[in-house]
Amino acid sequence: MDTPTFLAFVFTYSLVAFSPGLCMTLSMTLGISIGVRRALWMMVGELAGIVVVGVCAIGGVAALMLATPGLFTVLKFAAAAYLLWSALRTWRASATIAMTTRGVGLSERQLMAQGFVTATSNPKGWIFDASLLPPFINPDQAILPQAVMLLTVIVIIEFICLLIYASGGRALMELLTRRGLDHWLNHISASMMVGVAVWLILF
Repeated sequence: MDTPTFLAFVFTYSLVAFSPGLCMTLSMTLGISIGVRRALWMMVGELAGIVVVGVCAIGGVAALMLATPGLFTVLKFAAAAYLLWSALRTWRASATIAMTTRGVGLSERQLMAQGFVTATSNPKGWIFDASLLPPFINPDQAILPQAVMLLTVIVIIEFICLLIYASGGRALMELLTRRGLDHWLNHISASMMVGVAVWLILF
């Protein structure tokens, strides 16, 4: 891949990755409710899911997935149900306990699962990768090195964006705490989770 093509890919993917969506909203939500450090566990799962989607898109599996909307429906509703359950737990949790433990009852494994399911059950992610990645693969060159390079760039961009959104949530948490409004933290976080769940169901 020549330099202009590579830069075009980086620019295009950065614009899409940084735009508000399921993954970024979830990152901000967890930044509010559990802080950036614990949200990193979700990001691990999120990035793993993004790699899976990217590999499938490059391998042509995305076309098959897009042709079977029933599978997407199952994944979307499962992810939405999990997010709604997490939102309920967050809403009921004490703000003091949540801020002290940096968690709302979710283990590291559950956070990773939450990120992975969100990334892999988002149809827009599949559609975008299926349409964007193949044109940047040169069939006259070895596929594996190109795929590794593109996926590495994707992971780096996504991780930076996730950190920015989580840090924004953390900053909001600190602002509300300083103003004595920390009791709103869990409600805000839970409401955002519900928003992500509704997004999954409707789109």
